[in-house]
Amino acid sequence: MIENFAGKTAVLTGAASGFGLECARMGARLGMQLVLVDVQADALAAVEAEMKALGVPVLARRVDVSNADEMDALGEAVRQRFGAPHLVFNNAGVGAAGLIWETSAREWAWVLGVNLMGVAHGVRVFTPMMLDAARQDAAWRGHIVNTASMAGLLATPNLGVYNVSKHAVVALSETLYQDLQLVTDQIGTSVLCPYFVPTGIGHSERNRPDALSADQATRSQQVGAQMLDKAVASGKVTAEEVAQKVFDAVAAEQFYIFSHPQAIGAVQTRMEDILQGRNPSDPFAARPQLREQLKQQLQATQRSSEPSPS
Repeated sequence: MIENFAGKTAVLTGAASGFGLECARMGARLGMQLVLVDVQADALAAVEAEMKALGVPVLARRVDVSNADEMDALGEAVRQRFGAPHLVFNNAGVGAAGLIWETSAREWAWVLGVNLMGVAHGVRVFTPMMLDAARQDAAWRGHIVNTASMAGLLATPNLGVYNVSKHAVVALSETLYQDLQLVTDQIGTSVLCPYFVPTGIGHSERNRPDALSADQATRSQQVGAQMLDKAVASGKVTAEEVAQKVFDAVAAEQFYIFSHPQAIGAVQTRMEDILQGRNPSDPFAARPQLREQLKQQLQATQRSSEPSPS
């Protein structure tokens, strides 16, 4: 476990907003050296200036985490500036909604590229560096935190591509934990599964690649985006509070990090569905009015898309 964060290096993707930003601020307060990574150049520059004003050693890089070459270059830049990082927070992510069959091939590639391959590249690039540092110093400690979601443990309707990407991150993280357990006791792993927390995830369209500009949002995607935005904005747990949970988990070598432990009941229901071989339970059982609202909206979208009679 990392008992003292002072003087150690943290790499944070998605560092210009949400959990990444608040973890950067917390790392700064703890005396860490920071590698700030984001795709949004203006927001990244603002965070870089904020950290430098506090006297924090900073390396800021605009990187598309879905791009293997850019992530490789980031790894080399980190190695040359700070050496192997002690904390890697693979946090960059985008939100997406809509009926799963209405997700275009380009949308699949974008969401999986950022949410899944961004994490995979972070693990691929930085884990060998961390293992090498651990081999050279028996006292060296490191930790990798991957941001998934409660959507990685559930299957909320009308969020198909997002659910798939986050389930994959949970599986990747659990496997990383087991793999590291076989080769070292100096590097820990955690997976962050937040529920609805006010962050920038509800406005991911600001970072959509130009290749997606030709894809007009379907009605189900518009409905899903509106509901997701409303749910995220109404969250009572703050990104700063989640950042504290992240650092507490790293210090305690805790694998699963939940922003809303009370939401675990829904995960338990899903697990019981699987164990008992029963069909998936209604995710809106406690809020039937929400189910009816979504059902009516989605059925209306299907009727409006039907061809007109000749």
